[in-house]
Amino acid sequence: MVHALRKVVVQPRRLLALVLSLLGSIALALFAATAHAGDAGTTPQVGRPAPAFKLQDQAGKWHQLSDYKGKWVALYFYPKDDTPGCTTQACSFRDNIFAFNKEGAVILGVSVDDVSSHKEFAAKHELPFTLLADADKSVAKRYGVLKTYMGMMEMARRDTFIIDPQGRIAKHYESVKPEGHSAVVLADIKALKAKSAGAAGGR
Repeated sequence: MVHALRKVVVQPRRLLALVLSLLGSIALALFAATAHAGDAGTTPQVGRPAPAFKLQDQAGKWHQLSDYKGKWVALYFYPKDDTPGCTTQACSFRDNIFAFNKEGAVILGVSVDDVSSHKEFAAKHELPFTLLADADKSVAKRYGVLKTYMGMMEMARRDTFIIDPQGRIAKHYESVKPEGHSAVVLADIKALKAKSAGAAGGR
C-alpha cells in the first residue's frame, strides 16, 4: 500500500520535470528563431588578438585570458545553464576532456548566468572544466555573440572560438549545433597544432 502511494507521488514529479524540460527546450528554440540579427556587435576576426577578459568561474575563482598564454583554448559561449542543448554540449566537452588534455588544450565555457548557477550546473553534470560567469554580459558583447531574444532577453549565441597559444583567434564557429561539436573542435585543434608545428619547422 505504502509502495503504491509512493508511485503515485513520484510519477507526477517526474512528469512535471519532463514537461518543464520540454518547455525550456521549446522556449530556447523560439528565442533562437526570433533573435535579432544585428545586435551581436563586432566579432573578432581570425588572426586577430582575442579580446581580453577577467571572469569568475563556478567556484568564484577569477580567470583572465592571459592566464592561458602558451595553451590552445576552446572558448565556447552558450545560452543558458542546464537547458537541453546546453547540457548536451557541455556533456560532450566533458566526455572528451582527456583528449583535450592530451592536446594541451583548455576548455572554457561562458554564459551570462551567474556563479551560483554555474556551480549547480557543473555539479549536476560533473563538468570537469571551467565555466565562466559573464553576468554583466560584457565579454559576450566583446566577442560579438550577445543576442536579444524576443525583444527582451539577452543571452550568448552558441559560438565557439579556438584561441592559439599566442592569444589570437585561430577559428570561429558561429551558431553551432550542440551534438558532436566538441569532436569537431578537438579535430580542428589537432589540425591547427600540426599546421603550426609544420610552419615552425619550415623556418
